[in-house]
Amino acid sequence: MKDTQDLFPTRLERKLGMFERIDPVVHSAEQRNSGPLSAEEVDEFERKGFISFDSFFDKAQMDDFIQDLRDYENDADLKLSEGTVLEPGREEIRSIFGIHEISERFSRLTRDPRLLAMVQQLLGSDVYIHQSRINYKPGFKGKGFEWHSDFETWHSEDGMPRMRSLSCSIVLTDNGEFNGPLMLIPGSHNYFVPCVGRTPENNYKESLKSQYIGVPDERSLRELMAKGDIEAPKGPAGSLIIFECNTLHGSNINMSCWPRSNLFFVYNSVENTLHDPYCGNKPRPEFLANRTNWEPLEPAG
Repeated sequence: MKDTQDLFPTRLERKLGMFERIDPVVHSAEQRNSGPLSAEEVDEFERKGFISFDSFFDKAQMDDFIQDLRDYENDADLKLSEGTVLEPGREEIRSIFGIHEISERFSRLTRDPRLLAMVQQLLGSDVYIHQSRINYKPGFKGKGFEWHSDFETWHSEDGMPRMRSLSCSIVLTDNGEFNGPLMLIPGSHNYFVPCVGRTPENNYKESLKSQYIGVPDERSLRELMAKGDIEAPKGPAGSLIIFECNTLHGSNINMSCWPRSNLFFVYNSVENTLHDPYCGNKPRPEFLANRTNWEPLEPAG
């Protein structure tokens, strides 16, 4: 892909200060009040960088997906695939990427008409799947995820030019305060935090297990937390969290006996397709960053 100006410099040798975002959060004034999200819900997303819905999907609707999870946990071949990440030093699954290409059931869920309409309302365009994954956290053993902005990684390592994407996190097993729920910093999406350190080639092989490159500095995190605090939306299976690509988020280890599994679909605008990685490395594998199918998603019938 043709190089473009890097508006979000990061992964440099010297620290740059964080700066205010230059892209809108809600990308279409025309669609702002003409979709399934109410004006109040759109305003909340714009202000906080995320919005959540308890029991968006029926729990019964999630049962088939839960059975798929159990099957994947016992699939020796799937554990050996490059798109499957295991917990450091263990045999338990941490993440499975490209899940919508493994399962037709998950593929149809990416095209759920209600989900797709909300995404299009916020991004102001047709969309495609940039990435999909399941994150597992087994009871007692599930490790956490460091604070990070997805956009910082997708920009640097995948060549996503602008902040015009979002993630939908679907709760597959109940998320409570003790099993490592997703945590987000409200308002942090309004600032880009450059990170220090050259990106090693094939960094994803380590960063998907334990992230060190692309982690914001503590001073910036402290300032953003002081402004916005931390929220951890929780809920039963079928709950939904939609969060903006630059919202800082992370999660703690699972210290409870209850497993936690969340499904993530990353939607990117068809007007924001990938360029060469801005860090100067070769592109990451297709299961992490879709470069071959940017056709707009159509609602599942």
